[in-house]
Amino acid sequence: MSDSSAKAQTRDRRPRYDLLIIGAGINGAGFARDAAGRGLSIVLCEKDDLAQGTSSRSGKLIHGGLRYLEYYEFRLVREALKERSVMLKKAPHIIWPMRFVLPHSPEQRPAWLVRAGLFLYDHLGGKDDLLPGSRSLDLHTCPEGEAIKDEYPKGFKYADCWVDDSRLVVLNALDAARLGAKVYTRAACTKATRLADHWEIELTDTESGDITTLAAKAVINAAGPWVDKVLKGAFDQGGKDRVKLVKGSHIVLPKRYATANSYLLQNDDKRVIFVNPYEGDKLLVGTTDIVYEGDPDKVAIDEEEIDYLLGVVNRYFKIPYTHDDILTSFSGIRPLFDDAQDNPSAVTRDYVFDVSDTNDKAPLLSVFGGKITTYRKLAEHGLEKLAPYFPEMGKTWNETAPLPGGDMPGADFETFLKGLKRDYPWLEETTVTRYARLYGTIARQILGEAKRHADLGEHLGADLYAVEARYLVEHEWARSAADILERRTKLYLVMRDAEVERVEAWVAREVGEPRGVKTDAHADSVATS
Repeated sequence: MSDSSAKAQTRDRRPRYDLLIIGAGINGAGFARDAAGRGLSIVLCEKDDLAQGTSSRSGKLIHGGLRYLEYYEFRLVREALKERSVMLKKAPHIIWPMRFVLPHSPEQRPAWLVRAGLFLYDHLGGKDDLLPGSRSLDLHTCPEGEAIKDEYPKGFKYADCWVDDSRLVVLNALDAARLGAKVYTRAACTKATRLADHWEIELTDTESGDITTLAAKAVINAAGPWVDKVLKGAFDQGGKDRVKLVKGSHIVLPKRYATANSYLLQNDDKRVIFVNPYEGDKLLVGTTDIVYEGDPDKVAIDEEEIDYLLGVVNRYFKIPYTHDDILTSFSGIRPLFDDAQDNPSAVTRDYVFDVSDTNDKAPLLSVFGGKITTYRKLAEHGLEKLAPYFPEMGKTWNETAPLPGGDMPGADFETFLKGLKRDYPWLEETTVTRYARLYGTIARQILGEAKRHADLGEHLGADLYAVEARYLVEHEWARSAADILERRTKLYLVMRDAEVERVEAWVAREVGEPRGVKTDAHADSVATS
């Protein structure tokens, strides 16, 4: 048999899919869920863990983007406000309303302009908006003014939503897998070759180095900050970068006020900073906006950003914070479409698609920009671009379909939580609440028939037991202690070093050696080259 014949037979044996999606941040996971639900065969690959990049380092808000109104981003704000209501119903366990207090600083914006912006914000979302409207506050007399200096007597209050960003990614990937998608983590797309009517793809396991080959009719490049790098590397495409990398950093501080409100603080550079309650007794403060030209894998907060964030907080809050108060910090890269704006804050947060093909076959769709709030609509609009290539693809379906764990009658989280507390009365209230928030109705699957703490297996630290960790390894692609403690549970914020080491030892025993993409727990075996 000739070499060419042998290669052709090898190609014929390679798994063939409708769609390969590169990048398992929120956009990639959203694409995978939507497309799998429309009947397409899907592979979702990610070079790291799910949500390890930007999608776990956001401000953790589902919001319309009040400040985007100043840049006339009315379409984006309207879409985001509508999606805010959609997402509240789809995932009430990881998304919930929050009230934001905006102390008025007349040096930045006159009161009438702020009030006009809030009025517009209240009404752009339409009649289906589930949140209360905005109102004015006397910060000297209302509880919301407790934390704010007396020199800011006037304020405003409005509503948006909190989201556990990395859980949102995981839940989309989990549902995509339920619908038939193959999800490969630690699997980088290192080579993509366009043939007559499909793509030939190489995935390289980033731990073992094993190479897996497969074929796909179409490819979506949703690699976020790495979108241009993927185009130039795996796809061997030259040209000007089309994504502007903007670094956003957050710090975590101890919470020193009693009210449950968040704060939106205006700075003298016309930017705004969010100060949000975080994991019970902490505050999440951010974000900065700095053009970034380094390696997205090595992004970190710098001293200037720390000084900037502390400076804004201390301008408004009665009790000052110092560097010594910072509990932890994180930085992420926003992969914004480069619209030639000099001011990073003015660069559009909207999304842009680029589609290329050969003779109406083997399309490549690249995604630039986007924000976590509008990921579902981004996926819908992206699949509309690919619809001509897949005439058999089903219609839009996922606006009302709950995400895993969100199937609570009436999307009533509080009633569900009461039932969970009733069924597991021996479990600490904080632990039951944490399970309900992270997993929703899946919490019952994890806890099962447990009647006491001993039924949960080895105690690994804080309120983490082996039964939960094992669920995360077997069902949610967790492969390391960081996967479990940072992106699945946030328990790294309360664990001591010795407890983290215990989790690391447990993972080493349970996960063992790198398994390679070909043995992913959620996927059928695929041929290796």
